[in-house]
Amino acid sequence: MLTLLTAMYLVVRAANSEAEPIRVVVTGAAGQIAYSLLYSIAKGDVFGKDQPIILVLLDIPPMLPVLDGVVMELQDCALPLLREVIPTDKVEVGFKDLDAAILVGSMPRKEGMERKDLLKANVAIFKAQGAALDKYAKKTVKVLVVGNPANTNCLIASKSAPSIPKENFSCLTRLDHNRASSQVAIRCGVPADNVKNVIIWGNHSSTQYPDVHHAKVTVQGSEVAAYDAVKDDAWLKGEFISTVQLRGAAVIKARKLSSAMSAAKAICDHMRDIWFGTKEGEFISMGVYAGGNSYGIPEDLIYSFPIQLKNKGWKVVDGLPINDFSRAKMEATAAELVDERDTAMAFLSQ
Repeated sequence: MLTLLTAMYLVVRAANSEAEPIRVVVTGAAGQIAYSLLYSIAKGDVFGKDQPIILVLLDIPPMLPVLDGVVMELQDCALPLLREVIPTDKVEVGFKDLDAAILVGSMPRKEGMERKDLLKANVAIFKAQGAALDKYAKKTVKVLVVGNPANTNCLIASKSAPSIPKENFSCLTRLDHNRASSQVAIRCGVPADNVKNVIIWGNHSSTQYPDVHHAKVTVQGSEVAAYDAVKDDAWLKGEFISTVQLRGAAVIKARKLSSAMSAAKAICDHMRDIWFGTKEGEFISMGVYAGGNSYGIPEDLIYSFPIQLKNKGWKVVDGLPINDFSRAKMEATAAELVDERDTAMAFLSQ
Protein backbone atom coordinates (compact mmCIF):
# COMPACT_ATOMS: atom_id res chain seq x y z
CA MET A 1 0.00 0.00 0.00
CA LEU A 2 2.82 2.36 0.93
CA THR A 3 4.47 1.66 -2.39
CA LEU A 4 1.26 2.53 -4.24
CA LEU A 5 0.83 5.76 -2.27
CA THR A 6 4.46 6.68 -2.92
CA ALA A 7 4.00 6.05 -6.64
CA MET A 8 0.82 8.17 -6.70
CA TYR A 9 2.64 10.98 -4.87
CA LEU A 10 5.48 10.90 -7.37
CA VAL A 11 3.06 11.03 -10.30
CA VAL A 12 1.23 14.03 -8.80
CA ARG A 13 4.50 15.78 -7.99
CA ALA A 14 5.80 15.19 -11.53
CA ALA A 15 2.57 16.55 -12.97
CA ASN A 16 2.86 19.69 -10.86
CA SER A 17 6.58 20.19 -11.38
CA GLU A 18 7.85 22.52 -14.06
CA ALA A 19 10.83 22.28 -16.33
CA GLU A 20 13.72 24.61 -15.53
CA PRO A 21 13.68 27.71 -17.75
CA ILE A 22 16.18 27.74 -20.58
CA ARG A 23 18.13 30.91 -21.42
CA VAL A 24 17.93 32.03 -25.03
CA VAL A 25 19.67 35.10 -26.43
CA VAL A 26 18.71 36.89 -29.63
CA THR A 27 21.25 39.43 -30.87
CA GLY A 28 20.22 42.35 -33.04
CA ALA A 29 17.10 42.12 -30.90
CA ALA A 30 15.79 45.57 -31.84
CA GLY A 31 15.80 44.70 -35.55
CA GLN A 32 12.97 43.60 -37.80
CA ILE A 33 13.88 39.89 -37.98
CA ALA A 34 13.95 39.69 -34.19
CA TYR A 35 10.62 41.52 -34.01
CA SER A 36 9.09 38.75 -36.14
CA LEU A 37 10.93 36.04 -34.18
CA LEU A 38 10.60 36.80 -30.48
CA TYR A 39 6.88 36.14 -30.14
CA SER A 40 7.19 32.64 -31.64
CA ILE A 41 10.05 31.75 -29.28
CA ALA A 42 8.30 33.18 -26.23
CA LYS A 43 5.02 31.37 -26.85
CA GLY A 44 6.60 27.94 -27.20
CA ASP A 45 6.69 27.34 -30.96
CA VAL A 46 10.42 26.57 -30.94
CA PHE A 47 11.53 24.92 -27.70
CA GLY A 48 8.27 23.28 -26.71
CA LYS A 49 4.85 24.11 -25.30
CA ASP A 50 5.91 23.20 -21.75
CA GLN A 51 9.40 24.77 -21.75
CA PRO A 52 9.69 28.01 -19.74
CA ILE A 53 12.05 30.57 -21.24
CA ILE A 54 14.26 33.41 -20.10
CA LEU A 55 14.68 35.61 -23.16
CA VAL A 56 17.78 37.78 -23.40
CA LEU A 57 17.72 40.63 -25.90
CA LEU A 58 21.16 41.89 -26.92
CA ASP A 59 21.80 44.92 -29.09
CA ILE A 60 24.12 47.92 -29.37
CA PRO A 61 23.74 50.83 -26.90
CA PRO A 62 21.85 53.20 -29.27
CA MET A 63 19.11 50.55 -29.64
CA LEU A 64 18.38 50.15 -25.90
CA PRO A 65 15.37 52.53 -25.97
CA VAL A 66 13.89 50.43 -28.79
CA LEU A 67 14.53 47.26 -26.76
CA ASP A 68 12.54 48.77 -23.90
CA GLY A 69 9.56 48.95 -26.24
CA VAL A 70 10.09 45.33 -27.33
CA VAL A 71 10.21 44.25 -23.68
CA MET A 72 6.93 46.07 -23.01
CA GLU A 73 5.28 44.31 -25.94
CA LEU A 74 6.50 40.88 -24.83
CA GLN A 75 5.17 41.58 -21.32
CA ASP A 76 1.86 42.75 -22.79
CA CYS A 77 1.48 39.44 -24.67
CA ALA A 78 1.02 37.79 -21.22
CA LEU A 79 2.75 34.62 -22.40
CA PRO A 80 2.69 31.83 -19.78
CA LEU A 81 6.09 30.36 -20.70
CA LEU A 82 7.99 33.65 -20.61
CA ARG A 83 9.63 33.89 -17.19
CA GLU A 84 11.87 36.91 -17.74
CA VAL A 85 12.98 39.30 -20.49
CA ILE A 86 16.44 40.83 -20.13
CA PRO A 87 17.40 43.71 -22.46
CA THR A 88 21.13 44.45 -22.51
CA ASP A 89 24.05 45.83 -24.49
CA LYS A 90 26.62 43.86 -22.45
CA VAL A 91 27.93 40.48 -23.68
CA GLU A 92 28.68 39.32 -20.13
CA VAL A 93 24.95 39.63 -19.42
CA GLY A 94 23.76 38.55 -22.87
CA PHE A 95 25.81 35.35 -23.09
CA LYS A 96 25.71 34.18 -19.47
CA ASP A 97 24.66 30.53 -18.94
CA LEU A 98 23.01 30.24 -22.35
CA ASP A 99 21.23 27.16 -23.66
CA ALA A 100 20.69 28.67 -27.12
CA ALA A 101 22.12 31.66 -28.98
CA ILE A 102 20.52 33.09 -32.10
CA LEU A 103 22.98 35.57 -33.59
CA VAL A 104 20.89 37.75 -35.88
CA GLY A 105 22.82 41.00 -35.58
CA SER A 106 25.61 41.73 -38.06
CA MET A 107 27.03 44.60 -40.07
CA PRO A 108 24.89 44.99 -43.21
CA ARG A 109 26.49 45.82 -46.50
CA LYS A 110 26.23 49.55 -47.13
CA GLU A 111 26.30 51.37 -50.43
CA GLY A 112 29.85 51.63 -51.74
CA MET A 113 31.17 49.03 -49.29
CA GLU A 114 33.50 46.44 -50.79
CA ARG A 115 33.08 42.79 -49.84
CA LYS A 116 36.36 42.68 -47.94
CA ASP A 117 35.26 45.70 -45.85
CA LEU A 118 32.04 43.88 -44.98
CA LEU A 119 33.99 40.77 -43.98
CA LYS A 120 36.41 42.82 -41.88
CA ALA A 121 33.59 44.51 -39.93
CA ASN A 122 31.83 41.20 -39.31
CA VAL A 123 35.00 39.38 -38.28
CA ALA A 124 35.34 41.91 -35.45
CA ILE A 125 31.71 41.37 -34.36
CA PHE A 126 31.75 37.56 -34.46
CA LYS A 127 35.23 37.25 -32.98
CA ALA A 128 33.97 39.20 -29.95
CA GLN A 129 30.73 37.24 -29.75
CA GLY A 130 32.55 33.90 -30.09
CA ALA A 131 34.94 34.88 -27.29
CA ALA A 132 31.99 35.91 -25.11
CA LEU A 133 30.22 32.59 -25.76
CA ASP A 134 33.44 30.80 -24.84
CA LYS A 135 33.72 32.73 -21.58
CA TYR A 136 30.13 32.98 -20.36
CA ALA A 137 27.81 30.44 -22.08
CA LYS A 138 27.23 26.79 -21.23
CA LYS A 139 29.51 24.45 -23.19
CA THR A 140 26.35 22.75 -24.43
CA VAL A 141 24.99 25.96 -25.98
CA LYS A 142 23.53 25.61 -29.48
CA VAL A 143 24.56 28.58 -31.61
CA LEU A 144 22.72 29.61 -34.78
CA VAL A 145 24.29 32.36 -36.89
CA VAL A 146 21.85 34.31 -39.04
CA GLY A 147 23.71 37.56 -39.67
CA ASN A 148 25.37 37.67 -43.10
CA PRO A 149 27.75 36.54 -44.47
CA ALA A 150 26.30 33.78 -42.27
CA ASN A 151 28.58 30.83 -43.13
CA THR A 152 31.81 32.74 -42.60
CA ASN A 153 30.51 34.63 -39.56
CA CYS A 154 29.63 31.24 -38.07
CA LEU A 155 33.13 29.90 -38.76
CA ILE A 156 34.73 32.95 -37.09
CA ALA A 157 32.46 32.63 -34.04
CA SER A 158 33.32 28.93 -33.73
CA LYS A 159 37.05 29.53 -34.04
CA SER A 160 36.78 32.23 -31.37
CA ALA A 161 35.07 29.81 -28.96
CA PRO A 162 37.53 26.89 -28.79
CA SER A 163 36.00 25.33 -25.67
CA ILE A 164 32.58 24.88 -27.33
CA PRO A 165 32.34 21.94 -29.76
CA LYS A 166 32.37 22.94 -33.44
CA GLU A 167 29.26 20.80 -33.88
CA ASN A 168 27.32 23.23 -31.66
CA PHE A 169 27.59 25.97 -34.30
CA SER A 170 25.38 26.18 -37.38
CA CYS A 171 24.25 28.85 -39.81
CA LEU A 172 20.88 29.48 -41.36
CA THR A 173 20.18 28.05 -44.81
CA ARG A 174 16.71 26.90 -43.81
CA LEU A 175 15.21 30.01 -45.38
CA ASP A 176 16.70 28.97 -48.73
CA HIS A 177 15.51 25.40 -48.10
CA ASN A 178 11.97 26.64 -47.42
CA ARG A 179 12.08 28.84 -50.51
CA ALA A 180 13.11 25.87 -52.66
CA SER A 181 10.42 23.61 -51.20
CA SER A 182 7.79 26.27 -51.74
CA GLN A 183 8.78 26.89 -55.37
CA VAL A 184 8.47 23.18 -56.17
CA ALA A 185 5.15 22.96 -54.29
CA ILE A 186 3.72 25.94 -56.20
CA ARG A 187 4.88 24.46 -59.50
CA CYS A 188 3.20 21.13 -58.69
CA GLY A 189 0.06 22.68 -57.21
CA VAL A 190 0.48 20.95 -53.83
CA PRO A 191 0.87 22.20 -50.23
CA ALA A 192 4.44 23.00 -49.16
CA ASP A 193 4.60 20.09 -46.72
CA ASN A 194 4.04 17.70 -49.65
CA VAL A 195 7.64 18.43 -50.68
CA LYS A 196 10.54 16.94 -48.73
CA ASN A 197 14.30 16.46 -48.99
CA VAL A 198 15.29 19.41 -51.12
CA ILE A 199 18.91 20.37 -50.40
CA ILE A 200 20.71 23.68 -50.19
CA TRP A 201 24.41 23.08 -50.78
CA GLY A 202 27.08 25.56 -49.81
CA ASN A 203 26.96 29.25 -49.03
CA HIS A 204 23.99 31.40 -48.02
CA SER A 205 24.68 33.62 -51.01
CA SER A 206 23.81 33.78 -54.69
CA THR A 207 26.22 30.86 -55.34
CA GLN A 208 24.20 28.44 -53.21
CA TYR A 209 22.93 25.37 -55.03
CA PRO A 210 19.26 24.42 -54.47
CA ASP A 211 19.17 20.75 -55.46
CA VAL A 212 16.00 18.69 -55.99
CA HIS A 213 17.60 15.55 -57.43
CA HIS A 214 16.83 13.73 -54.15
CA ALA A 215 13.56 15.51 -53.33
CA LYS A 216 10.16 13.83 -53.18
CA VAL A 217 6.74 15.32 -53.87
CA THR A 218 3.44 13.79 -52.76
CA VAL A 219 0.97 14.20 -55.62
CA GLN A 220 -2.56 12.77 -55.31
CA GLY A 221 -1.47 10.53 -52.47
CA SER A 222 1.61 9.11 -54.20
CA GLU A 223 5.21 10.07 -53.44
CA VAL A 224 7.23 10.67 -56.60
CA ALA A 225 10.63 12.12 -57.45
CA ALA A 226 10.59 15.92 -57.80
CA TYR A 227 11.81 15.75 -61.42
CA ASP A 228 8.90 13.42 -62.26
CA ALA A 229 6.40 15.61 -60.41
CA VAL A 230 7.53 18.88 -62.01
CA LYS A 231 8.06 17.41 -65.49
CA ASP A 232 10.17 20.39 -66.58
CA ASP A 233 13.90 19.73 -66.39
CA ALA A 234 14.80 23.05 -68.00
CA TRP A 235 12.91 24.96 -65.28
CA LEU A 236 14.47 22.90 -62.47
CA LYS A 237 18.00 23.43 -63.83
CA GLY A 238 17.46 27.09 -64.69
CA GLU A 239 14.78 29.45 -63.44
CA PHE A 240 14.11 27.46 -60.25
CA ILE A 241 17.75 27.70 -59.16
CA SER A 242 18.11 31.41 -59.94
CA THR A 243 14.76 32.21 -58.26
CA VAL A 244 15.92 30.63 -54.99
CA GLN A 245 19.43 32.08 -55.23
CA LEU A 246 18.16 35.63 -55.80
CA ARG A 247 14.98 35.52 -53.70
CA GLY A 248 16.37 37.71 -50.92
CA ALA A 249 17.23 40.47 -53.39
CA ALA A 250 13.78 40.15 -55.00
CA VAL A 251 12.09 40.61 -51.62
CA ILE A 252 14.20 43.71 -50.90
CA LYS A 253 13.35 45.16 -54.32
CA ALA A 254 9.62 44.63 -53.75
CA ARG A 255 9.37 45.42 -50.04
CA LYS A 256 12.21 47.93 -49.74
CA LEU A 257 13.14 45.88 -46.67
CA SER A 258 14.84 42.51 -46.26
CA SER A 259 13.09 39.21 -45.56
CA ALA A 260 11.94 39.30 -41.93
CA MET A 261 8.81 37.17 -41.57
CA SER A 262 10.20 34.29 -43.65
CA ALA A 263 13.63 34.53 -42.00
CA ALA A 264 12.04 34.38 -38.55
CA LYS A 265 9.98 31.33 -39.58
CA ALA A 266 13.14 29.62 -40.89
CA ILE A 267 15.01 30.35 -37.63
CA CYS A 268 12.14 28.74 -35.71
CA ASP A 269 12.19 25.69 -38.01
CA HIS A 270 15.98 25.33 -37.65
CA MET A 271 16.07 25.58 -33.84
CA ARG A 272 12.99 23.39 -33.37
CA ASP A 273 14.62 20.64 -35.45
CA ILE A 274 17.79 20.89 -33.32
CA TRP A 275 15.68 20.51 -30.17
CA PHE A 276 13.25 17.84 -31.37
CA GLY A 277 14.90 16.19 -34.39
CA THR A 278 13.92 15.61 -38.00
CA LYS A 279 11.24 13.17 -39.12
CA GLU A 280 12.28 9.65 -40.02
CA GLY A 281 13.44 9.47 -43.63
CA GLU A 282 13.58 13.26 -44.02
CA PHE A 283 16.43 15.73 -44.05
CA ILE A 284 16.73 19.50 -43.99
CA SER A 285 19.47 21.97 -44.91
CA MET A 286 21.76 23.75 -42.48
CA GLY A 287 25.25 25.19 -42.59
CA VAL A 288 27.55 23.05 -40.43
CA TYR A 289 31.23 22.35 -39.97
CA ALA A 290 32.37 20.43 -43.05
CA GLY A 291 34.92 18.19 -41.30
CA GLY A 292 34.76 14.54 -42.37
CA ASN A 293 32.12 15.02 -45.07
CA SER A 294 31.84 12.42 -47.83
CA TYR A 295 31.24 14.92 -50.66
CA GLY A 296 34.79 16.20 -51.13
CA ILE A 297 34.01 19.65 -49.71
CA PRO A 298 37.04 21.37 -48.08
CA GLU A 299 36.83 20.61 -44.39
CA ASP A 300 37.55 23.90 -42.62
CA LEU A 301 34.32 25.57 -43.75
CA ILE A 302 30.76 26.06 -42.59
CA TYR A 303 28.93 24.58 -45.57
CA SER A 304 25.25 23.77 -46.05
CA PHE A 305 24.55 20.03 -46.37
CA PRO A 306 21.53 17.73 -46.15
CA ILE A 307 21.21 17.10 -42.41
CA GLN A 308 19.35 14.75 -40.10
CA LEU A 309 18.98 15.66 -36.43
CA LYS A 310 18.41 13.55 -33.34
CA ASN A 311 19.01 14.14 -29.60
CA LYS A 312 20.22 17.69 -30.36
CA GLY A 313 23.00 16.32 -32.57
CA TRP A 314 23.27 16.39 -36.36
CA LYS A 315 24.77 14.22 -39.05
CA VAL A 316 25.31 14.85 -42.74
CA VAL A 317 23.26 12.55 -44.98
CA ASP A 318 26.05 10.63 -46.68
CA GLY A 319 26.17 8.67 -49.90
CA LEU A 320 23.71 10.60 -52.05
CA PRO A 321 24.66 10.17 -55.74
CA ILE A 322 25.93 13.43 -57.20
CA ASN A 323 25.81 14.01 -60.95
CA ASP A 324 28.20 16.25 -62.89
CA PHE A 325 25.70 19.15 -62.99
CA SER A 326 25.37 19.13 -59.20
CA ARG A 327 29.09 18.55 -58.60
CA ALA A 328 30.06 21.68 -60.54
CA LYS A 329 27.62 23.85 -58.60
CA MET A 330 28.65 22.36 -55.23
CA GLU A 331 32.30 23.08 -56.01
CA ALA A 332 31.60 26.64 -57.19
CA THR A 333 29.89 27.60 -53.92
CA ALA A 334 32.66 25.86 -51.95
CA ALA A 335 35.26 27.94 -53.81
CA GLU A 336 33.46 31.13 -52.79
CA LEU A 337 33.45 29.97 -49.16
CA VAL A 338 37.18 29.17 -49.27
CA ASP A 339 37.84 32.68 -50.58
CA GLU A 340 35.63 34.24 -47.87
CA ARG A 341 37.29 32.14 -45.18
CA ASP A 342 40.82 33.04 -46.28
CA THR A 343 39.96 36.76 -46.35
CA ALA A 344 38.27 36.55 -42.94
CA MET A 345 41.13 34.58 -41.38
CA ALA A 346 43.61 37.22 -42.49
CA PHE A 347 41.53 39.80 -40.58
CA LEU A 348 41.12 37.45 -37.60
CA SER A 349 44.87 37.16 -37.16
CA GLN A 350 45.42 40.94 -37.17
